This record gives sequence, structure tokens and C-alpha cells, in this order.
Amino acid sequence: MTSSFYRPALVCNSQSGSHDKAVLQAIAAACHAHGAPLAATFALPDDAIPDAAELDRRGIDLLIVWTGDGTINAAATGATGWDGAILPLPGGTLNLLSKALHSDRDAPDILLDALRGKGRRRPVPMIRSKDGNAFITIVAGPATRWATVRETMRQEGLVEASRSAPDALDAMLNAPRVRIAGQDRDWPAIILTPTEQGIRADGIVAEGSADILRHGLAWLGGDFRDGPTEEITAGETIILEGEAPISLEYDGELKETESPARFDLATSAVDFVATA
Repeated sequence: MTSSFYRPALVCNSQSGSHDKAVLQAIAAACHAHGAPLAATFALPDDAIPDAAELDRRGIDLLIVWTGDGTINAAATGATGWDGAILPLPGGTLNLLSKALHSDRDAPDILLDALRGKGRRRPVPMIRSKDGNAFITIVAGPATRWATVRETMRQEGLVEASRSAPDALDAMLNAPRVRIAGQDRDWPAIILTPTEQGIRADGIVAEGSADILRHGLAWLGGDFRDGPTEEITAGETIILEGEAPISLEYDGELKETESPARFDLATSAVDFVATA
């Protein structure tokens, strides 16, 4: 069967807890069966994520990124200027970008649809700031400490995670909060989501023990957006303020920035393949 792509390459992480040799073999077999065998495999952490120059040099037209959201973000940023397309596959903890583009499906099934020409190639809305870009969400505020608990649980187990949970809870309740510039109400965290219409800002609600429990379970269970939230505003530019440096989570990667912090709506410089 003829593929709609002819020179695919794969980015994966051989040291990731979700790395599965059977899935890796299925990805390679699907490409070969559709007349487009993998032209290159970049296995982190030993190999570097290819940039636009490397992809052009190898003649790659499809970059299959079977990793977590943070690595997908890095691959898309590095591919700026390349005229191929990126196909994110679920290979991390949250897989939010893959779910947004393909729904909650297995990696080989998504790849088969893309190779059969059932995907749509297009740029996606994103958020740009001086500290980096996000293709799914930016979470800003002290509640991002729950991300550390989640990562500890993933790497070291529930017992170790339970030891860091009190610090995350204390930060959520007592650390300086964040607010939209010009507004009085502040929040334990604000979730920024890029959409075609603008950046949507939702505040995390933690008014009582039930809210806090739901947030903790949402962060530990995978998708922090499942906790109680309230829509605040939307626009092409969002400015956040706080009384201390603002903790951030960009597509799963933790950072920190000074207040105030500006976030602008943008469009990805590289195309993605969506199959949902």
C-alpha cells in the first residue's frame, strides 16, 4: 500500500517508563508495510532531537514523535523552518497533544491512519512567551507543585509521592497566588489554553477540602484540567501577575518566570498531522 509520506523518521525515548519494544516494532512495521520504511530513528537520551537542518539533510517528510508532551514541544520548536509534518504519538505520561490531535488511541492505530492519508496536515494554535512555547497548556501558579508529586509517583512509586504531597498542598493553599493583570481575584493556578479564537484562561478553584481533593486526584491521575475550574477570560494576549516569581508548567515541563508575565497567541511554525 502506498503511503502519503515517503521518508518518515522516529523520535522515541528508550529510557522512558512507557517505552515498549512491541509498540516500537509495530511502528516500524507499519511504515515498512506502507512503502515508507523508517529513514532514521533518534532514540533519546543517546541521540539528539533532530532540528530543521538535520531533517532537511536526511530528506525527512514526516517526523513521528513517540514521546511525552515536553519532547514533542522541543521537537516542534527545533523543526522551525522545515517543510515536513510532525505526527505526535502517545508515549509519555499525559499525552495531551496526542489526545487533542487523535483522541485517546493507541500509537500504531494513529500512525496507520496517517500513512493511509486519513490525517489532516495543518499548523496548530500555540502560546508564545519569552520563556518558551506551549502547544497544549501553560499552568501558572503554586498549584504546579502537584506536577512534582505526579512525577515522583511515576518514577519512585506512591509511597515516595505521598511524602512530597504535603508540600504541594501547602503551596496550593498558602503560597502567593496569580491573577490576570488588572483583576483583583487571584488563584492557586491559572490554566492557559491556546484555541483558534484566542488564549482561554481558567482559574483553578480550591475553596474547600472537596475541591482540593479533586485537584490532587486530577494531577496524580493524569489530567490536571479535570479538577474544578472557572473560566476567567480569553484574548490574544494574557498577562499574569503575582507577588512572587510565577511557577509554570509548559506542556508538562516545569519552569519559573518573573512577574508580570506576558503570553501571546501564535500559530505553530511547523505542521502537525491530526487524525481525530
